[in-house]
Amino acid sequence: MQAEQTAIRTTYFSIAGNTMLAGIKGLAGFFGNSYALIADAIESTADIFSSILVLFGLKYANRPADKNHPYGHGRIEPLVTFAVVGFLIVSATIIAYESIQNINTPHELPKFWTLFILVAIIIWKEISFQIVIRKSKETNSSSLKADAWHHRSDAITSVAAFIGISIALIFGKGYETADDWAALFASGFILYNSYRIFRPALSEIMDEHTYDELVQEIREISLTVEGVYDTEKCFVRKAGLKYHIDLHATVNRNITVKQGHDIAHKLKNILRERLPQLGHVLIHIEPDDLKVH
Repeated sequence: MQAEQTAIRTTYFSIAGNTMLAGIKGLAGFFGNSYALIADAIESTADIFSSILVLFGLKYANRPADKNHPYGHGRIEPLVTFAVVGFLIVSATIIAYESIQNINTPHELPKFWTLFILVAIIIWKEISFQIVIRKSKETNSSSLKADAWHHRSDAITSVAAFIGISIALIFGKGYETADDWAALFASGFILYNSYRIFRPALSEIMDEHTYDELVQEIREISLTVEGVYDTEKCFVRKAGLKYHIDLHATVNRNITVKQGHDIAHKLKNILRERLPQLGHVLIHIEPDDLKVH
């Protein structure tokens, strides 16, 4: 439960930060004649809704297992991540379209003071990224990781806006569109990050094996349990913040069914005690002189 509560609190942090920044960027972009900042505001607005989706997903995934969902509700998390990616793609498309429109439309140079706004935004979004990505690793949350990359995308688009506005101000008349080209570049980067977020979520929902370190840790802990001679197959699949395990453990072939049952339960309890991120743990007992094919 601690991991779930940590993830939920972190999402509230993202929602509050994105709401504040969307307003600041929108006002600064409007009064400072900067479409790159307005594009930034559009992305931050999309980030608010995507963070709300992440919050919903985390709370839903936190529901206990029931008759219809014996493994819990954790699979909602990668589905929410897909929705978050959808928000990013829509944001990038809108920004790219408006950037191209503005490149072909004469407009005033951005205001110098917008650069100071951007510096503050870049620092804040990078700090936010570091906080949220750390929490995503602590909680094993794919949707929280997607939320973290929203912060990093925001920081990068702000850097692009800073560069574009600086070029426009330094070179003056004739370079007004540098700001718009920066926004167009930012849209491409957002699309790239969309793929980076989408790929791990797809891997999770397809039960792709990417957990070699966890498997190694499970095997090492298993060998410390009295009566376990070795381990064979070990399958891991992730659902929400939990990892569900199927493990084949080798024991003495001459022990009774009751003894094998007790070893399996002892092994399961120790694994869940040492690795709190584990959810369901299924132990299959194998005799020590036979090989499973």
